[in-house]
Amino acid sequence: MKNFKLLGLSILMLSSMQINAQDQPELQVRPTGRILMDGGLFHSDNKSFVDGVAIPDVRVGVKATYGKYKAKVDIGYAYGKVSLKDIFVERQFSSHSLLRVGNFVHQFGLQSSTSSSMKITMEEPTSNEAFFNSRLIGAMFVYDKDAFFGTASVHVENEALKKKSDELGKMGYGAMSRLVYRPLRNTGALFQIGISGAYETPRYNSDEALNHTSFDLGANFPTRIAKVRAVNAVITDAKDLVKFTPEMIVGYGPVALEAQYFYLQVNRENQLNDYKASGAYGILRGLLKGGSYQHSHTDCGIATPAPGSLECVLGYNYTDMSDAKSNIRGGRLNDVSFTVNYYINKYMIWRFRYSYTRTTDRLNVENQKLNAFQTRFQIIF
Repeated sequence: MKNFKLLGLSILMLSSMQINAQDQPELQVRPTGRILMDGGLFHSDNKSFVDGVAIPDVRVGVKATYGKYKAKVDIGYAYGKVSLKDIFVERQFSSHSLLRVGNFVHQFGLQSSTSSSMKITMEEPTSNEAFFNSRLIGAMFVYDKDAFFGTASVHVENEALKKKSDELGKMGYGAMSRLVYRPLRNTGALFQIGISGAYETPRYNSDEALNHTSFDLGANFPTRIAKVRAVNAVITDAKDLVKFTPEMIVGYGPVALEAQYFYLQVNRENQLNDYKASGAYGILRGLLKGGSYQHSHTDCGIATPAPGSLECVLGYNYTDMSDAKSNIRGGRLNDVSFTVNYYINKYMIWRFRYSYTRTTDRLNVENQKLNAFQTRFQIIF
């Protein structure tokens, strides 16, 4: 009888262990990667623009999921240099909220919601490059439910990923938030408006006289085959920086419009006039093949068209980094582009872009014009 009781107890214990094992989440790991291959023909008085081909981005990484936790590590390689990209862990609190910690792109406006390789104009609008920060070490809370989408972030300056605190001398920091209202998010019927705001303290500079007392803001001409500065402003005697950007999406059937405005102000010390800069872009996109545009909750924007889709995109960008009152002439830029995107399958995209870019009013730099024909074949998985 005693043996039967021991046997029964053992069976119960084994059953309990199996149930507990079944309750444990399963670790899921999958590799990620991307390859971008570009070719370009350029016409400009600036001899720095030379026709050529390039592989401007190669990445390998891994994504992992364990219950309510997710993690991502992404390593990039371009032009002989290895760099750290996304490195973060996030915790899902509910079906509509999460907290992400690490090095990643924090939400600030519509363009921040898509990766650099998924820009529908092939290269991002110059205003976004000039007034945004790319990846930053920090934490971001995301709330995504029904008609409302919101984020709140705190972060340190991007040099914190490359240098130790004693090398920085001081560590700049900041905060930002993106708030979006999207009453229409149905297939073929899209409408959303939003606004983002940010605050930052001065950043690192290798020049000791400018270290953490300045901001160096600017953007390159819209190509990765040649790296040529288009607009650039160094603001000295900086106290802090504030910026905001309203955004809008309107879509009906296979046609959609995306627009964003940027305003930035650097408050200065020593009785110097504050520096002010602005920019804006508008993108009109249409699907020649592929049905209607759809909303993406993850990005709070328009979802990537389905495999087999063919898309035409007309874009205009204006960036003004010259401020007469502060006596800083960072330059003014106008850019018109036409892009064709063919979404070959789930993992491959082919793009063709023509753009005309003109820059003026930049200190000690002649006015420049660039006609660029570019193409890209990309693989992302």
